[in-house]
Amino acid sequence: MMSDVEEARLHANDTRYRPGERAGHYESFFVRANHPTRPLAFWIRYTIFSPQRHPEQAIGELWAIVFDGESGRHVAVKHEAPLSDCVFDPSRFSIRVGDASLEPGRLSGAAESHGRAVRWDLTYSGGADPLFLLPLSAYAGGGSQAKSLVGLPLAVFSGRIVVNGEPLEITDWVGSQNHNWGARHTDHYAWGQVAGFDDAPEVFLEIVTARRRLGPLWTPFVTLLVVRRDGEEISLNTPRQMLRASGAFEPFTWRFRSEMSQARVEGRIEASSAAFVGLTYHNPPGGAKICLNTKLASCQLTITRRQGSAWRKPERLTAQSRAAFEILTDHPDPRVPLSL
Repeated sequence: MMSDVEEARLHANDTRYRPGERAGHYESFFVRANHPTRPLAFWIRYTIFSPQRHPEQAIGELWAIVFDGESGRHVAVKHEAPLSDCVFDPSRFSIRVGDASLEPGRLSGAAESHGRAVRWDLTYSGGADPLFLLPLSAYAGGGSQAKSLVGLPLAVFSGRIVVNGEPLEITDWVGSQNHNWGARHTDHYAWGQVAGFDDAPEVFLEIVTARRRLGPLWTPFVTLLVVRRDGEEISLNTPRQMLRASGAFEPFTWRFRSEMSQARVEGRIEASSAAFVGLTYHNPPGGAKICLNTKLASCQLTITRRQGSAWRKPERLTAQSRAAFEILTDHPDPRVPLSL
């Protein structure tokens, strides 16, 4: 008999959406990766969007951004398709939005908008187990709480992306394959990820600082994170740890700190406004959220472990221009024009 963890890993990329849901639903499968040495990155996202009380209006969305930190020009595109032209398999990892597909080890597709065009044909591989940002029990059942996981940390991508007719060869770019879903977007959050640090390519970081609105009031911010190295995890994601942790962000800096009895993790993620792309995410209950999105942020991370009753010497890690950093908010930032 499989353990709960084995069962969760096996079904990490099963689609949670069920046709006809009236509660509203969004669900995204996305990949992202960075060039090994240059400030270049891509992010490709396959999404279901189903508005609350109107499941007949559900659609598939295809998003793609190619970030170029050398020229400062980032190309973002989006394509929408009727749900009847999409496949989101509830029993295995098989995704299609129009003619674009995503499956284990491969993705291909194309999208155009506002005179911009991106095509991709990529393979990816990796042997890491799925990483769960939330406690495992939080993934069971439905509910409005947003859920996210990393289906394949430290995925290695190769192939080609064509940006406005110009080919970009992808050779051993490292990133991840991810999955998130919910009945509504979390009201205000920062999400971050590092798929390998400069001098520690085996270390993977997943982190979020978030709060929710309850009527006219806001909940306190909570911060939860997981650091993985060679299969070992520092998971600071229990309800008590979330509330005790500190996390504060603004465009375009984020500081965080969390600890348990045997380990402390603290750090900073930041990027210039020029590294971001502004996106509009429709919310299933109605209205829209603004996502300030970059995959070219930098991260400084300090990990301190306890040995007996004393703290050991801190380990300091850096990732330059290869961290994911997203802020979801209600208002655009004038320094980041909305691309989509």
